[in-house]
Amino acid sequence: MDQWAPVSVDPLFTSEQGRPDLALDLILSEAVDHRASDIHLRVGKPPLARIGGALQPLNFPVVDADWAADCVHNSLGTPEAQADYVARGDHDFALHVPGVGRFRVNAYRSRGLDSMVLRHVREQIPTLEELGLPATARQGALAASGLVLICGPTGSGKSTTLAAMVGLINAERAFHILTIEDPIEFLHADQLSSVSQREVRIDTSDFASALRSGLRQDPDVIVIGEIRDLETMSIALQAAETGHLVLASIHAASVVDAVQRAIDLFPQEEQVHARNVLAEVLQCVISQRLVASSTPDKRSLLLEIAVTTPRVKQAISNPEKTSQLFEIMQEGDFYGMFTLQQDAVRRVLAGDVSLESAESVITSMSDFRLSLKQSGYRGLHE
Repeated sequence: MDQWAPVSVDPLFTSEQGRPDLALDLILSEAVDHRASDIHLRVGKPPLARIGGALQPLNFPVVDADWAADCVHNSLGTPEAQADYVARGDHDFALHVPGVGRFRVNAYRSRGLDSMVLRHVREQIPTLEELGLPATARQGALAASGLVLICGPTGSGKSTTLAAMVGLINAERAFHILTIEDPIEFLHADQLSSVSQREVRIDTSDFASALRSGLRQDPDVIVIGEIRDLETMSIALQAAETGHLVLASIHAASVVDAVQRAIDLFPQEEQVHARNVLAEVLQCVISQRLVASSTPDKRSLLLEIAVTTPRVKQAISNPEKTSQLFEIMQEGDFYGMFTLQQDAVRRVLAGDVSLESAESVITSMSDFRLSLKQSGYRGLHE
């Protein structure tokens, strides 16, 4: 049996002691209602849910060892899965809870006790507009070919942005979209496009091997959950050069850092060529941060965007001019470019984001406050 074929949980699954206060489906339903991304079940703690990026206890009793053992045993579903869990001490599988949703699960033992972390696999794909992404993102997603890079720290919503781009293409283009993810966080149902989703360690061993074989699967669009190494970046550039649209995330703090990280993956002797190829195929780079919104229990994206214009191409291909990318973005409003600081000023002035939230992701506080003053903001305290 495919370990990712979802196991169904009966309604009101409880432990053998029959305690309805710790029913797995109720715990997961509560977590989903609060828009949790992950749910942690560990002995000695109440169920924890990652909401808005932070772990928070749900309103349930503390998990005890007997219930945790029952929960893991029943959720694993098959004798093969249970045997693998006993032998290895952990097991990955999918769980379907009727009326609640689908979850990717890792069951594991910690200090001899059974535990689970469940990630909600969302089927409702957000739109770029719902995420607050500008027309530049739409243009990048609908480009005929090239490379679109999404960067930001862990937890900044890169996977969600990629999913929204796939959703847009899926709705508007009759393409084959191949995604390579670790893990799959959104399920895409075919619309105009045919969407093949492959998960690292489940459907393929790693990003690079999935990319190599993926080029033989007639894709129009290739989505790479994260570029982490030289081989993956090399194949991504090759695919973009040969007429594919490649959408990928990369772990970097800013647009300038993303470009430099992409180049630094290559050996010194190959970096001149890599710069030239990147300058030619790059469509845009979007750097993002998630901060608390002025709307309770919601978060907003603060963005930094570069679009490949002749000046941007020159800055990428010439290492002595790469640092000029920041200045080019500052002056690139006509092309849809702006810096993180410019976006933060705009959002604070509009009342979408508080001053405190914006300052939590700004590196130069004095420059940011000066820009706010020059823009007429009156909420600063000396």
